[in-house]
Amino acid sequence: MPPATVHDRLIGEILAQTRGLTQQQIDQALSYSREKDIRFGEAAIALGMVSEEDVLYALSQQFHYYYAPAEQRHFSDELVLAYSPFSRQAEAFRAIRSQLMLRVFNQETARPALAVLSPESGDGKSYFAANIAVALSQLGGRTLLLDADLRGPRQHQILGLQNASGLSGMLTGRAEANVIQQVPALPNLYALTAGPIPPNPLELVERPAFGLLIRELRSKFDHVVVDTPAASFGADAPAIAARCGSALVVARKGASEVRSLQDLVNGLSIGPTQLVGVILNDH
Repeated sequence: MPPATVHDRLIGEILAQTRGLTQQQIDQALSYSREKDIRFGEAAIALGMVSEEDVLYALSQQFHYYYAPAEQRHFSDELVLAYSPFSRQAEAFRAIRSQLMLRVFNQETARPALAVLSPESGDGKSYFAANIAVALSQLGGRTLLLDADLRGPRQHQILGLQNASGLSGMLTGRAEANVIQQVPALPNLYALTAGPIPPNPLELVERPAFGLLIRELRSKFDHVVVDTPAASFGADAPAIAARCGSALVVARKGASEVRSLQDLVNGLSIGPTQLVGVILNDH
């Protein structure tokens, strides 16, 4: 009969804290795991002490791979990386993250921010920006998701955050306290929401203050992801991307018009922005 491993003991301690297992229950699960030659978590599930969800959460805590357990989810089910981190969709985001780490975030200093653009509303741009920000935060560094869509902001809804103050207030010179919010249950993810919708969004993101803000945020966070308005609304998105330094375009399979997509990509290619690639969203 194999002895209990350090891994088993750590999982037992985490489950004891999160699910109130007694020492007697932990010993029982350890004994059962040795008898059946299975992992501690599998034994605890088999004995009806915990659920599979509980074990996945304990593993995430042990390996510092944070996602939100069911009772801590106050955000939209669009946030796949936070509530279903081992799904096919989550794996797709991790694959994209790997490419971004090679192409964009591979510098030791002065890493650019990543602007996420799309030709039209409904292409999945905000969904993509939120999930890739979670994926980056799961690497362990501090990640900021900035909602610079001052025409139809959605990140506060996706993340379940307040939006009474935010980017628009900062760019109009109002003093904003605690404007950067830490996303509950995801300790490495922070958000700067859009704030109230202003009447002059393009002018605000074209002012020097926005460029200075992006530069400051890049110095304080390991990764900065910026959501933008759809290109169909005007020149906001390319202007934002130019100040971020890099951009990724999201198009929707079977919905985005090829001409609109080409116009957006061509417009980015003649400016200072590094175009990282185009993602075809079929979600």
